[in-house]
Amino acid sequence: MNGRDEDQWRLDDLLEYGKAIDQPEKIFDVARQLLRVRDREGMEQPLAANTVQKQFERRRGRHNIVLKARQMGITTWVAARFFLKTITACGVMTVQVAHTREAAEGIFRMVQRFWECLPEKLRLGPLRRSRANVGQMRFAALDSEFRVFSASDIGAGRGLTMQNLHCSELSRWTGDAAETLAGLRAALAPGGELVMESTPNGAYGCFYEEWGRAAADGSEVVPHFFPWWMEDAYVSASVTDFTEEEQALARTHGLSARQIGFRRSLEASYHGLRSQEFAEDPETCFKATGDCCFEAEAIEARLAELDSPMETRRGGALQIWLPPLAGREYLLAVDTAGGGSDGDFAAVQVIDLESGMQCAELQQRLRALDLAKAAAALGREYNGATIAVERNNHGSGVLAYLDNSEHYAKVYATPDGNAGWLTSAGSKPGMVSRMGALLVESPGMFLSRRLLAECRTFITQPGGGTGAASGAHDDCLMAMAIAQAVRAEMIVRRR
Repeated sequence: MNGRDEDQWRLDDLLEYGKAIDQPEKIFDVARQLLRVRDREGMEQPLAANTVQKQFERRRGRHNIVLKARQMGITTWVAARFFLKTITACGVMTVQVAHTREAAEGIFRMVQRFWECLPEKLRLGPLRRSRANVGQMRFAALDSEFRVFSASDIGAGRGLTMQNLHCSELSRWTGDAAETLAGLRAALAPGGELVMESTPNGAYGCFYEEWGRAAADGSEVVPHFFPWWMEDAYVSASVTDFTEEEQALARTHGLSARQIGFRRSLEASYHGLRSQEFAEDPETCFKATGDCCFEAEAIEARLAELDSPMETRRGGALQIWLPPLAGREYLLAVDTAGGGSDGDFAAVQVIDLESGMQCAELQQRLRALDLAKAAAALGREYNGATIAVERNNHGSGVLAYLDNSEHYAKVYATPDGNAGWLTSAGSKPGMVSRMGALLVESPGMFLSRRLLAECRTFITQPGGGTGAASGAHDDCLMAMAIAQAVRAEMIVRRR
């Protein structure tokens, strides 16, 4: 380090050196001298910052979010940066959170290599570890610690006060990613450093929302976007027969014939997901996912057109766009979703029976009795509307309360005489398909931002079924899908 004989290193020297670690050129130098990584061929090499790592370091702020193509070296650089900050200051807690346990173990192996390749006099002196196990190392002389968790670990980071926090592949965190991130952020000390980074994974979810907020004016989070061509290794055989699209891309970004050749090889391997895995701009990379059940562009276009509700009640839980008109017939659809103060949301959609137009929407955590009362009140307000309750799970309780407590007579029943709508493996695909068609053909029917946001996060799941993405909800969507399915059936019955 700066030519100093490693035998002379003492704790005070290490702390003094740490004062300059936030200077980009200084950290590039010390990373190259002290830290070693495995390259793409598996060979151990000094950590020489690449183009992406240098640009991130020179632009970074206290809080950062990174949208990137695959394997750009950001995870490696953040791990290296935070490791150096941990070993050159007292009382530092650094936490890295990966999307899977396997990824967390991979990050920790990299950090373990950083330590093992330090000069022996540092490892046996001020940087001797008092604790070193899977996912944790502690430096007693500094009272500093480095930990690596998986986002799926229960209570990851809970009870800690962190100075450095790295959230890796945030778009792929399981469970309620937004809730996990909020808990980690709450544990970050004032003045602490935060890096959230990920490849895109659809126009929905925690990372997508965080990126949107950071890209807005006035955000304290610095956004960083790194397209695939910033990685020098991403080249292939040259091409000469450029398409118009390739010519425009090469002209705009100064791409070589070998880079265009690499892009063609990506198209052959990844097809429609090329723009997601190897991002070229921060808009289309989110929309390229094959997971969303609906047409993302139609949803985004409709979201951009929406106005605020004409009226809100129940603290914003009930939103009204079109009040009841004399002589019109309306339909209410109820998705119970468990309800309760700590459960999922219950949802009610009010539509005009003739046009299918959305008129009002209620989304709130309500128990069966309270949901029945709210639905009955809305039904009476909307000219004695027909109420269609999803009878799955808690729906039977809502139906009972509508009958016995509210004495509401106009309740939808299936042709076989059973009260309520049954969402099943047989009926759900048709409901989802109908919603998909309406979103493209008649997007003006839908007035709710909550509803459309749920459409954006409604995905095809690994087993082939459909549902809300991890951490998202689909109660407003399912209530609307029930409303449109029941409307279609009622219209057919009346012909």
